[in-house]
Amino acid sequence: MEHQTKEAIEQIVQNLKLAQTANGSWDYPFDTGISTDAYMIILLRTLQINDEDFILQLTERIWSKQEANGAWKLFYDEGSGNLSTTVEAYYSLLYSGYVNKDNNRLQAAKSFIIENGGIEKSFIFTKIMLSLTGQYSSPFHFPLPVEMILLPSSFPINFYDFSVFGRANLAPIMILSATKYSKKTNRSPNLSDLFVSREDDFFKWKQTRETKRLFSTIEQGITSLLGLPQHIHSLAIHRAKQYMLNRIEPDGTFYSYFSSTLLMIFALLSLGYSKKDQIIINAIKGLKTMKCKIDDHTHVQYTTANVWNTSLISYVLKEADLSSTDLIVAKANQYLIRRQQYKYGDWLIHNPIGLPGGWGFSNINTINPDVDDTTASLRAFSQIVPANLSFRYAWDKGIQWVLSMQNDDGGWPAFEKNVDKKWLNLLPIEGGRFLLTDPSSADLTGRTLEFLGNYTNIPKIHPVIKRGVDWLLQNQENDGSWYGRWGICYIYGTWAAITGLIASGITPKEKAIGKAKNWLHEIQNKDGGWGESCKSDLNESYIPLGASNLTQTAWALDSLIMISDKPTPEIQAGITYLLKSYDKKDWTTNYPVGQGMGGGLYIHYHSYQFIFPLLALIHYRKKYE
Repeated sequence: MEHQTKEAIEQIVQNLKLAQTANGSWDYPFDTGISTDAYMIILLRTLQINDEDFILQLTERIWSKQEANGAWKLFYDEGSGNLSTTVEAYYSLLYSGYVNKDNNRLQAAKSFIIENGGIEKSFIFTKIMLSLTGQYSSPFHFPLPVEMILLPSSFPINFYDFSVFGRANLAPIMILSATKYSKKTNRSPNLSDLFVSREDDFFKWKQTRETKRLFSTIEQGITSLLGLPQHIHSLAIHRAKQYMLNRIEPDGTFYSYFSSTLLMIFALLSLGYSKKDQIIINAIKGLKTMKCKIDDHTHVQYTTANVWNTSLISYVLKEADLSSTDLIVAKANQYLIRRQQYKYGDWLIHNPIGLPGGWGFSNINTINPDVDDTTASLRAFSQIVPANLSFRYAWDKGIQWVLSMQNDDGGWPAFEKNVDKKWLNLLPIEGGRFLLTDPSSADLTGRTLEFLGNYTNIPKIHPVIKRGVDWLLQNQENDGSWYGRWGICYIYGTWAAITGLIASGITPKEKAIGKAKNWLHEIQNKDGGWGESCKSDLNESYIPLGASNLTQTAWALDSLIMISDKPTPEIQAGITYLLKSYDKKDWTTNYPVGQGMGGGLYIHYHSYQFIFPLLALIHYRKKYE
């Protein structure tokens, strides 16, 4: 097995070396399925931008993902299909002009939509897109009035209670609701035959005493604003518009997100902007720069993941004993230091003592750092910090920012501090807990502790470390696992929590570690691997995938290696699975193990099938061989 392990490590390392781009980064695709491809077609046709080659390429990509029953899915084991994704595919294929309504495959998609309740049962963002492009009989009415953006931060309920990801999408949505915007063209397809009941409950909102009290509080706050109602309304729309414009990245996108950029374009059109306005032209160019190739098909990414990919790959290559002076690693480090952010962003609102110094996720992001990318980037170049003044300066700024971002409860969020008000869960917005809040999570807290414990000289007894450890111990599930917010799901969170706790001085003999170890043993598959379904996030409990997944196997295996002095039978079985499977190609290797918004956005990181199996094999070899 020793020879096989060495050979596998060498092969994966070589694959990663060859994949580095000229600027030092790795641009493996951030694959979120076909929704962004569909929306791009709808956007271009609505604006009458007839980029035919691009539209045809996206059409071919969408067709390539259709299931035999006519539906489209978010993930392999999602039952018979996903209604919203199928509606988006059907709509975009018709709007492309390259597909006729009587096409047999499209007819199968229509049957699936009707059998599953029709358009009106779609996910909220799908329905908003349908409404904006004239497929609903009347424009949508969003339950949060645009005037809410004027409520001061001192008010118990205000715009900045939402997460930054939530605000980025809500600001244009509130404008569009206020302007009642809708745009059809002479090429717009007629989707009226996809409705079943034409129910009016656009947001599937069931009023309760709590929600009535919530909206009454918002109304009272708006009423207390000084000025005539029409003046306040106009001022609120202007404030929402400025919120968007002030957060446009150098590539023209709004926060580097596809959804917020697309919604911003429609919001500006609703305010009278011409489609030829430079802001809109730049935004569309920015979205086009997010396209990539996957299996010879063109995909528009939700965002790019260059910083994340590069920080992880640079780290794992050094774990594989590449020197920090190796050209591959040196180029990666130079790329990362150029991506450190020195502007104040919205994170300052809830963290006024913090100073800039974090890293963001995408290739172009400049004002939206996150804790995960910051610790991963710092870890990647940690070895050269003592001998390099410029990296030392970046190091100090980055660590200061990470420490300042710890939540009051002791855990770490992704983007903003203390953004987890319970009233947000009362809003009638599907996926609201993923979209609107940014709470402490086991994955963020565990990985931050792993970095602080293993790569800094902060004592294990420091209050920052102790509070993070306490949060993890208090938030362990009864079965011994931890829930991971940004991955799938309990295996991901458990891996992060274990590695963070061990780095913080918790011993493998601790009860919490023992419970986690037993849980990992219990869910191991007969072939030696591990696999968890995307269904876990919505179910809020572990759901097995029914097959082993390379990345999830590596997470589980790395956890067990961390806490086991000797290679146990479970570890040996896991290693055997990795060695047999690290280069295989089937549906499990394409399965999304990242999560953006449960029930709506799942992520297949094409880099993960190299990074994490490699990391587990390296840790196994260093510890036991």
